[in-house]
Amino acid sequence: MTGFSRRIEEISISGIRKVFEAAGEDAINLGLGQPDFPTPAHAKRAAIDAIESGRADGYTSNKGTLELREAIAAKHDRDNDFSVDPEDVIATAGGSEALHIAMEAHVEDGQEVLFPDPGFVSYDALTRLAGGTPKPVELREDLTMDPAAVEAAITEDTAAFVVNSPSNPTGAVQSEEDMREFARIADDHDVLCITDEVYERITFGRDHHSPMAFAETDNVVVVNACSKTYSMTGWRLGWVAGSERRIERMLRAHQYVQACASAPAQFAAEAALSGPQDVVGQMVETFEERRDILLDGLEEMGLDTPTPQGAFYAMPRVPDGWVDAVIDRGVVVVPGDAFGQGGAGHARISYAASTEQLKQAVEIMREATDAVR
Repeated sequence: MTGFSRRIEEISISGIRKVFEAAGEDAINLGLGQPDFPTPAHAKRAAIDAIESGRADGYTSNKGTLELREAIAAKHDRDNDFSVDPEDVIATAGGSEALHIAMEAHVEDGQEVLFPDPGFVSYDALTRLAGGTPKPVELREDLTMDPAAVEAAITEDTAAFVVNSPSNPTGAVQSEEDMREFARIADDHDVLCITDEVYERITFGRDHHSPMAFAETDNVVVVNACSKTYSMTGWRLGWVAGSERRIERMLRAHQYVQACASAPAQFAAEAALSGPQDVVGQMVETFEERRDILLDGLEEMGLDTPTPQGAFYAMPRVPDGWVDAVIDRGVVVVPGDAFGQGGAGHARISYAASTEQLKQAVEIMREATDAVR
């Protein structure tokens, strides 16, 4: 009788999804990692034009259209202090697929993958799907990942380590010094650094830095997407950039699981990356205002919360029963242990919701805090 693979039995439905499904229809959703802004009009118009003209009817190159890959390369030149050849980019079905093919191309059965704990839920699951062994790395008190802790955890069985800045779920932003160290560690130990930079444009008073800018070897690959920066989560358009030999191996996986990213989404992404960027700044300003509303409320409740310097999440330390008390009162938040053992005793709160909803949610959280103390 046909059973199920060991790899699939080792993973389960995301804890985030379980919380969503348990919440009432009228709940205020502060669990969703999705901007509440519209996709920029010029990006939508580019997709519509491509559809109406027939240019989006067929497959594109496996790597994506040349025009999109050129726009991605120009974006890295403009924003990130490093250059990539458009031939060394693969357009993917969101950042999720980019992470998946990076793991599949580089992780042997039983090899270790290091990643932040708490960290994005996909890191553990994708490691297991690639046949690897997850190796979580405990974070500092400010919820950033310590390069020294990563270096100490590397063994002869380590295939890769993941850096995520700005971070989901913590909102932490790694310093330039940290990113230089991550690049050095990848070079010195000959292990791959997978740098997840999906939230890179959403920072508050801090500059984003990429390990790719400091690497002296090709042991860094960059994962990014239009999802958060341009409020295009539903378009499912991300990319991975790396050296020619690494891209060629990742392309082998991508061509069979995906063939190519959605053609209409590629035209939209090209326009988003190449067109006016003021919409991004406006969105980030709003997120910062919402962050401050949430932080002020959490402080008044007496909840210790490292100040998020990027993305749109906060991760306060909360009393026992707090998450359930908040959810029972109609506000969706995610228990911190959904993101790893290091998240126990925390909750992840997304402020990608309207200011009015956020203010209502803060009052409900205040009631819940009083109830569990």
